[in-house]
Amino acid sequence: MNLLERLDKGPIICAEGYLFAMERRGYLSAGAFVPEVVIEHPEVVTQLHREFIRAGSDVVQAFTYYGHREKLRIIGKEHLLEQLQKDALQIAKDAANEFKELDLMVCGDVANTNVYDPNDQSSIKKCQQMYEEQILWAKEAGVDFVIAETINWVEEMKIALQAIKRENMIAVTNFAIPRGDMTRDGYTPAEACKMMEDLGADVVGLNCYRGPKMTMKFLDEIRTNVSCHVSALPVPYRTTDNEPGFLNISDHGCDCIPGNNAFPVALDNLYCNRYEMAEFAKECMQKKINFIGICCGAEAHHVREMSIAVGKEPISMKYIPDMSKHFHHGSDKTLKDINKKITY
Repeated sequence: MNLLERLDKGPIICAEGYLFAMERRGYLSAGAFVPEVVIEHPEVVTQLHREFIRAGSDVVQAFTYYGHREKLRIIGKEHLLEQLQKDALQIAKDAANEFKELDLMVCGDVANTNVYDPNDQSSIKKCQQMYEEQILWAKEAGVDFVIAETINWVEEMKIALQAIKRENMIAVTNFAIPRGDMTRDGYTPAEACKMMEDLGADVVGLNCYRGPKMTMKFLDEIRTNVSCHVSALPVPYRTTDNEPGFLNISDHGCDCIPGNNAFPVALDNLYCNRYEMAEFAKECMQKKINFIGICCGAEAHHVREMSIAVGKEPISMKYIPDMSKHFHHGSDKTLKDINKKITY
């Protein structure tokens, strides 16, 4: 079954968020956020894919996010572009092949180019060239579909979508909505998603920037406004009405963060727990939003709880918490009462 046939049958889980996971592990630098780890430590990328697969992700997304020409240019490594892209695609395919019994899907990924400027015609051509080369490599690798994500201009998303459909591939278009609740060219999320559906997108929705609650606020209108499948992949951070996006967000409980902006490496106090992400997944399923996932900040424990919440039984479900065996909180009759008669 292809992606759309799978979505017709029910929810799928898509785990993303490789950049933050790799930065926390010490394999790439925050700021530039270029996935050099794909070339320098491919075994680490493979292991993260495995962890997300075991936690219940139905999709293995090639780690090509921010592995594009502009990002590599800014660190002086544009000559590594093709190798990085092709290696990331092969790593994803190989990881999926380790779990043949799961019938996993592999997807390619294109994202915000950071060169698009509506007032600069030359930037539009650059965007087109960047998307086209990445999508051709994804097609050559035989991916099941391509996600265009974290794009906040409708016109830039159009360029990405056209490049995907030109290659006759299934397209998922995910907008990232900044403060103000509109795309940067002035469309509501529902309007932007409807425009993409009308232009041929197979799945439309949102990813990144916003936490579960600030993402959920748009989903009813999007679901009502389109007839195709809808996607929702928030970041696992507690963004708010006052600070809806995590790129500009405060941790009011800490006064030692450089620049007083918690993004990107001081977001710890704002982190969503696994149960919050599970509630998001359940609410999506109730709203018939079947492409459910998690973006920057994701870890395997989030993915597992989301997978279980939509009725799946991931491999790592074997190790879900069993507090009945805990020395203090447990109910096992063999535990000593003396350890329960205290509040720590």
